[in-house]
Amino acid sequence: MSDAILPSFGRRKALGYGLGALGVAVGLSACSGGKTSEKLSGGSSSSNNAFDDLIANGETGDASVISASAWASKIKSAGTLRWGGTDAGPLFSLLDPTTGKIRGFDAGIVQLLAKYIIGEPKFALTQTTVDTRETLIQNGSVDVVVATYSITPERAKKVNFAGPYYASGTAIMVMADNNDITKVEDLVGKKVITESNSTAILALQQKVPSVKPILFTENAQCVAALKQGRGDAFVLDQSILLSTAVKDNTVKVVGEPFSTDDYGIGCTRESDDAKNFINAWLKKMEAAGTWKKLHDLTVGTVLKSNSQPPAIAS
Repeated sequence: MSDAILPSFGRRKALGYGLGALGVAVGLSACSGGKTSEKLSGGSSSSNNAFDDLIANGETGDASVISASAWASKIKSAGTLRWGGTDAGPLFSLLDPTTGKIRGFDAGIVQLLAKYIIGEPKFALTQTTVDTRETLIQNGSVDVVVATYSITPERAKKVNFAGPYYASGTAIMVMADNNDITKVEDLVGKKVITESNSTAILALQQKVPSVKPILFTENAQCVAALKQGRGDAFVLDQSILLSTAVKDNTVKVVGEPFSTDDYGIGCTRESDDAKNFINAWLKKMEAAGTWKKLHDLTVGTVLKSNSQPPAIAS
């Protein structure tokens, strides 16, 4: 049985991380075969076992380190890390229906953090959307949000961000038979789809200000609109786009990212205790090589570059 406690909430947008058009084609070819369960979990049975072993062997923090943090002490006392995220994102956080386990880069970050604090990788998942993440943190419904959560000045006014723990960037998805759009300049004069409240809107304003994006609330709605011909391209975090393309060969991710998005671990702004504790843990995990191992078992199965963590903010 999984150590996750799963609520019966809806799906959140699919997650992942990509690279340039050639690299995407290679990565997708590598993921296109095999059993359905392997494609859904973003890796082979052997890599899933290696992921589970990595979590099981994750470090448990010294009692003195945990007790020095009121935030961590409260979580240890509760026996569960309350996580705002998703179980519907290939490569980053996806539920394996055959085992009940959630695997992926974000899921691994959460489980390793829980193991460090509690001694066991126990967590309770609350599904989040782009519109609910800050609220869930502010009202104390979750301890952390780990969900390809881009750090922005506006969001940082509402919540603290530990990290960053990963770097992504805004990129372009088109239909697989579209050869007219390969870079951001090709979006001029085109109908461009993106998510409302996403960082992609600002990236478009900066790079192609003449484009007036067509907005939808969720990733799935954007993909559907692209496939229905309601837009020529879908622009969003390259990580999210690649995750969709991994399981849908009617679309493709093209070109290189035209912005930079650092992913952070969202936590309370009531004090810096949570942020400081998580940052210290991230640095320790990265120094031990655990970040690299987790990356290579998840995102790295598709993306061979970007295999080093970004510098953690002070």
